Amino acid sequence: MNKIVAGTLAGLTATAPMTAAMIVMHKALPAHERYPLPPRKVTMRFARKAGVKKHLDEPEKKAATLAAHFGYGAAMGGIFAMLAPRAPGRPIPKGIAWGLIVWATSYLGLLPATGLHEPATRHPRERNLLMILAHVIWGGSLGLLLSKRRR
Repeated sequence: MNKIVAGTLAGLTATAPMTAAMIVMHKALPAHERYPLPPRKVTMRFARKAGVKKHLDEPEKKAATLAAHFGYGAAMGGIFAMLAPRAPGRPIPKGIAWGLIVWATSYLGLLPATGLHEPATRHPRERNLLMILAHVIWGGSLGLLLSKRRR
């Protein structure tokens, strides 16, 4: 199987445990910090900018959020599969490092630059920790899944 396709599928799959962890950690936040998680916020801001948000009912908003979240995870997995063979180290730590790179570039650069999400520096520490841990889970899962493929 092509390594980009394998990485895309691994990224898609790794988004499942990441999402489950996000939901569990979100419920453990103090009540005033349980506002919508970034995938929902980003997707709805994009939908508003595209002029379609007002036409979406709640099930469609949930479906769009999941599709965008899993799609981004898949895309980042495909990129990782191209870059990982060039980097030294074991698969799981490389995946975790990639997850942290994805978090930092997304929440400190790309998303604020596009106006789809505020920078992480404007959110409470617990919310940032939730998202960082979620990306560690995603990256570790990604590294593990790709290492299984290579065996």
